[in-house]
Amino acid sequence: MARRSKRMQALVKKAADYGALELGPAVEALLSLEQGLPKGVKACGFDQAVEVVLRLGVDPKQADQMVRGSIVLPHGIGKSQRIIVFAQGDNVKVAEDAGAEAVGGKELADKIKDGWLDFDVAIAAPDMMGVVGPLGRVLGPRGLMPSPRAGTVTQDIATAVREYKAGKVEFRVDAGGNVHCLVGRMSFSAQQLHENIDALLQMVNGMKPSASKGVYLKGMNICGTMTPAISVAV
Repeated sequence: MARRSKRMQALVKKAADYGALELGPAVEALLSLEQGLPKGVKACGFDQAVEVVLRLGVDPKQADQMVRGSIVLPHGIGKSQRIIVFAQGDNVKVAEDAGAEAVGGKELADKIKDGWLDFDVAIAAPDMMGVVGPLGRVLGPRGLMPSPRAGTVTQDIATAVREYKAGKVEFRVDAGGNVHCLVGRMSFSAQQLHENIDALLQMVNGMKPSASKGVYLKGMNICGTMTPAISVAV
């Protein structure tokens, strides 16, 4: 097991002392974790991302219990996402005008096959899926494969690009029944994070599969990139 730094040891102790908190106090606890650290222990030197982890009572192996979607968070995610678009014809200029960093077809696909992955979101027009499909082995494991369900395969290229620029994020239940989702940065106010998380919770709760029985939302944690998790009472 890797040895914990003095900073992480101090943070883990503080997080454990909090126990499970309501969402509002949990957000405030996360933002205050690095306040009052022991002498000689430095706080993290960058603006950490904040992530929510939801443990759901679903069986991801069953197609009718898959929970997957995307959401434009009220306050964005505090980061400008790099977006590429697979398009041709008039859609090329539409994507460029909307703010896409790279737009193309086969040449863009070939660049990705050669190892280029300097982007956060890939969007595709439906007529480009013949070019995009073979990239599944590269983009799929990284969560970058365009998908109609996530809204990244669409005729409305301009809206899709603008939404992701505004902070739209995707989420999907993993094999363990957990949903991980970026909800902001540690530089956000407690209210901004609370509102972003609440919007995500409302969406996920509204997506409960009819085949899911028993307790749906079983657990919830929030954490920063370099912090232990704070448990949220559900």
